[in-house]
Amino acid sequence: MQTIMIVGAGQGGSALYRILKQSERFRVEIIVDINEQAPGLHLARQDGVKTDIDYQNYLNDGIDIIIDVTGDPTVHSTLMKMRGSKQTIIPGSVAHLIVKLINDRELLIEQLKMKTAKDELIFNAVNDGMIIIDENGMITSYNVAAENIMGLSKMKVIGQPIEKIIPMSKLPQVLKTKKAEINQRLTFTNGKKVITTRIPIISKVGKVLGAFAVFKDVTEVVQLAEEITNLKEIQTMLEAIIQSSNDAISVVDEKGKGILINRAYTRLTGLTEKDVIGQPADTDIHEGESMHMQVLKTKEPVRGVKMRVGPMKREVIVNVAPIIVNNVLKGSVGVIHDMSEIQSLTRELKKAKEIIRSLEAKYTFDDIIGQSEEMQVAIEQARIGAKTPATVLLRGESGTGKELFAHAIHNESERRYGPFIRVNCAALSESLLESELFGYEEGAFSGAKRGGKRGLFEEAKDGSIFLDEIGELSLSTQAKLLRVLQEKEIVRVGGTKPVAINARIIAATNIQLEKEVSNGNFREDLYYRLNRIPIHIPPLRKRKEDIPFLCQKLIQKINHDYGRNVIHITDQALTKLVSYHWPGNVRELENILGRAIIFMKISENYIDEIHLPEFLQLEITPVNDKLRKRNNGGKSLQNLMEDYEKKIISETLIQNSGNRTKTANDLGISIRNLYYKMEKHSL
Repeated sequence: MQTIMIVGAGQGGSALYRILKQSERFRVEIIVDINEQAPGLHLARQDGVKTDIDYQNYLNDGIDIIIDVTGDPTVHSTLMKMRGSKQTIIPGSVAHLIVKLINDRELLIEQLKMKTAKDELIFNAVNDGMIIIDENGMITSYNVAAENIMGLSKMKVIGQPIEKIIPMSKLPQVLKTKKAEINQRLTFTNGKKVITTRIPIISKVGKVLGAFAVFKDVTEVVQLAEEITNLKEIQTMLEAIIQSSNDAISVVDEKGKGILINRAYTRLTGLTEKDVIGQPADTDIHEGESMHMQVLKTKEPVRGVKMRVGPMKREVIVNVAPIIVNNVLKGSVGVIHDMSEIQSLTRELKKAKEIIRSLEAKYTFDDIIGQSEEMQVAIEQARIGAKTPATVLLRGESGTGKELFAHAIHNESERRYGPFIRVNCAALSESLLESELFGYEEGAFSGAKRGGKRGLFEEAKDGSIFLDEIGELSLSTQAKLLRVLQEKEIVRVGGTKPVAINARIIAATNIQLEKEVSNGNFREDLYYRLNRIPIHIPPLRKRKEDIPFLCQKLIQKINHDYGRNVIHITDQALTKLVSYHWPGNVRELENILGRAIIFMKISENYIDEIHLPEFLQLEITPVNDKLRKRNNGGKSLQNLMEDYEKKIISETLIQNSGNRTKTANDLGISIRNLYYKMEKHSL
């Protein structure tokens, strides 16, 4: 590798340095310029290349090439006089030209490599076998398809005479005659039958450069043709296939005359071969236009056309396609589907989708919107609970998102691939709920299915079961649920044999279970079993800072449901929402936003105050606002609430001699939430 000194670090020297530092043949040893702020010197320093302001210190045999890009004749003359005996002086213009030629050469080489690789890729991607020989009959190219057909590797074939590899090859003859041979039959020594085309490779001056053969494996086709030699047998087979189809099929010729129907067609339409064969294509139509005639005119298929056919006026859906043989239209074939059957299948599909939806959890923790401290505490507790097999009790007012948490806990747990069963305990009567949860045996009651029925606890095997409104369970059902939690088994209604179950229970309630326990409406032992991991989901009025984020998420959802394109909500409207106390929580917020979007004009993209319900339109007058600030020392409602919260927590801690666990219990919050609030208020 030759070393280079560049004299002159201006724009020209900088450009030349950028080119040379990418070369593998040269190494820039030093860059010199009398201007220490020259851009080339700055580039060289960044790359760790030596720089200087005097080139005369390096006019010795330690540098192989000196490139002068100063443009100063005096510098060039000095360099020529003082250079070392083995040093070469190159003007900048010449250096640029040499580097450009080198780059052009390397670019051409790279382009040639890419073209060769591309040609090789195409050559090997062809499904037909290909062999190329030179003028001496030696094999020069041999693709992957040829390897597969002939059973010989490329390594054993390249460079060998074609007669040695394929003794029966006619390629040498093509070299002599210079004439192509099209679609010739050939059988290889391995028994493969092929159809081959041999073509000479001739230069513009008429010299034979070689020849190549392209061949397709037709072994299976030949075997099939040998097995099926009678056209009548083929026709009989096709007719049998058509007749055995459960789909109604009709075929017409190019003139629109019926030539074939199957038994399913007769069953559907009530028309026989006598009524259809030889008759116009619209003979069977009671209502609608003939799709056969349309396809014969356009030569384009049609799908999903509704019409009524036959004397029974059967409602059907028709798919019709043209029959084209050797680019000639020979007729069309129609497949007719009974709408009643499709409607029945649609109902079954809808029912199946409903079942599937009931067995899977749709939401994760990413779907839970909440930046507030209270919500983050609940999310963190839920994530911890998800990692354990213990029962989780979700507590919170109606509309706070307890079911959303249940979905997320299931999807975060090890049971995420199991079913997720949802049960609203308040929506079913006691007897029905019991049979749904625990199942029943055959003959357990009037109307019981033969063979009995599995309960939802059994259906939730290896998954989770979400019991919403758990506080609405009757005492007898509570006793059975307690057995499930304690023994991990159930007894079906009308049965005596216990059935082991393996389901994780997630419960939810919006009532005070402690109060229900004291009133005798809820079993105390069940309460302690359920309350293993209690998670309190805060109401919306206690996390109003989340309202902007909730609005954005809910607007996106409502846009998708209603086909709208609302962008966001104005600050004025958002202020109204934040000032509201939200007794219905997030569910009420979604209701108000949905109502606003429904009644907005299509051209409106932002929810404003005028779109909100009347009870949110009340405004605080400037006089009242000033009065409030004066009475409260200028503090906002949020600041006053925080001061009051700090005072209550501080007093309770003093009352309990600093016992944080007892303080959390007295305040009705979790110990983790208490820690957050103490840190927030610097207690």
